[in-house]
Amino acid sequence: MKIVPAFLLFILSFAFNVTAQSISGQTQSTYCNPMNLDYGFTPIPNFSEQGRHRATADPVISYFQGKYYLFSTNQWGYWWSKDMLKWNFVSRRFLQPYHKVYDELCAPATITLGDSLLVIGSTYAKDFTLWYSQKPETDTWKEAVHAFTAGAWDPAFFLDDDNRLYLYHGSSNFYPMYGQELDRKTLQPIGERKDLIKLNDEVHGWERFGEYQDNTFLKPFMEGAWMNKYKGKYYLQYGAPGTEFSAYGDGVYTSDHPMGPFTYQSHNPFSFKPGGFTRGAGHGATFEGEFANWWHVSTITIAVKNSFERRLGLWPTYFDKDGILYTNTAYGDYPHRMPTKKVDVPSELFTGWMLLNYNKPVRVSSSLPGYSANFAVDEQMKTYWSAASNKKGEFIETDLGEVSTLKALQINYADQDVDSSFLGKMNGIYHQYQVLGSKDGKNWQLIIDKSKNRTDIPHDYVELQHSVEVRYLKLVNLHMAAGKFAISGIRAFGFGHGSKPGTIKDLLVLRGEHDSRSAWIKWGHDPKATGYVIYSGIAPDKMYTSVQVFGSNEYYFKSMDRGKTYYFQIEAFNENGIGTRGPIIESKSSL
Repeated sequence: MKIVPAFLLFILSFAFNVTAQSISGQTQSTYCNPMNLDYGFTPIPNFSEQGRHRATADPVISYFQGKYYLFSTNQWGYWWSKDMLKWNFVSRRFLQPYHKVYDELCAPATITLGDSLLVIGSTYAKDFTLWYSQKPETDTWKEAVHAFTAGAWDPAFFLDDDNRLYLYHGSSNFYPMYGQELDRKTLQPIGERKDLIKLNDEVHGWERFGEYQDNTFLKPFMEGAWMNKYKGKYYLQYGAPGTEFSAYGDGVYTSDHPMGPFTYQSHNPFSFKPGGFTRGAGHGATFEGEFANWWHVSTITIAVKNSFERRLGLWPTYFDKDGILYTNTAYGDYPHRMPTKKVDVPSELFTGWMLLNYNKPVRVSSSLPGYSANFAVDEQMKTYWSAASNKKGEFIETDLGEVSTLKALQINYADQDVDSSFLGKMNGIYHQYQVLGSKDGKNWQLIIDKSKNRTDIPHDYVELQHSVEVRYLKLVNLHMAAGKFAISGIRAFGFGHGSKPGTIKDLLVLRGEHDSRSAWIKWGHDPKATGYVIYSGIAPDKMYTSVQVFGSNEYYFKSMDRGKTYYFQIEAFNENGIGTRGPIIESKSSL
């Protein structure tokens, strides 16, 4: 295939006297998962034998003194933000010189005590330092406790209204999750830890281990403790069944007391996203932010180069009138508005901008064998296209199929042939690119210009200041942060000019006769549909679980509780919008 020189593309763009709509630093009002953070590379050599790659997980966000602080596994620092749209990285190593481990602040925990933010990582040892800062937007950390003696893995702190402080922790497919009170003055454990909750995968289908939740080779893991209090009720949260899987989610137990006894919430998992471009919404943290809006930040799985290759996602979170905790992940990796007020209805945040180029034709400058062009538009983060090099002028062109209204673009880079020296956080690396648009594939205009960008933007999301009418989009590489020019998803969002799909009226839910944790769901295919979203829940007004399905009219749903009645509903969508939901189907359990 003939390569179009980069300079020719620039000449074409400027010939039409069009100014690029977006430059680095433009103010945006929307966001799109996965979070666009300058993720570090895994620091563990034997975790990256299949290729150096970015990795993090197990996030926590604290809203402290009007700013958001984000900590996650092995980043050699942390991020802060005023609005959760633009994040600023602070370089910091929290391990002491005598700690000889790779896990720098693995699965961290934070807590606000008065005018201080405290943080610690996971350890089974009893010599990790608990740090505090009163101005954490800069590296101003001091020792709160030199050696925290709890020895907690996947820890979580909770300060109750009566000023009593608690620690929750555990990460195992055998041991339970623990709770323990801490001395408010010394910040050290009081007495013995207490067993609180354990997995019950014989009843809870979503807790079963494996990509297909079949428990074939390991028992599931319970991990990622977190605690919130809302209207007098305690919500003890946990991740399951394993971080490698699409069905990685977070569940919750509730109690009237911080140390239990705890009762399994009737709606679980409360954070769940097994389908779409970003998959997995487990091991996270729930927090209240500006305008009293609640959020859940969590782990997104990739697990290609290593089981622990992961990213982060941010989901709007709510408590319903009955105190049920749930997140909204429907179209959760499409553009959403960042709220400017208190929001009680999840649909208010969804922009309605649809994906315009799913499985549409693609043209590229070159391809590395095994990494074909269509992997960049298949809505799977696990697959990606790679050019043969990282040279300036390598490009990928996506055809939307018809002239459409473009509102935003997300460019997801993949890690291919990254230099072997890239272990841990790499400062000073950056991406530079330009995006050109055309109605006819001949006359081009410059739409996005990141030619002067000097930041690391592995999942760059650009909301256009003004919508553009285009059919073709061409992403041109100018500079790669690491490795070859490789894209796991070039995702165009906006509106097509055709009709929406119709209503799916023939949804069939075949519940397992011998195992009611599972169901085979089928429906009639709508030829106008790009995909479908299946909603389910414990009541017609509590259908909080959603699964996005592309390229199929069936789905094996294995995330129900044994013996419980569920309700299902489905809608079709395409680049023009979302069809009307079909009728609600009741599915009773026999066993």
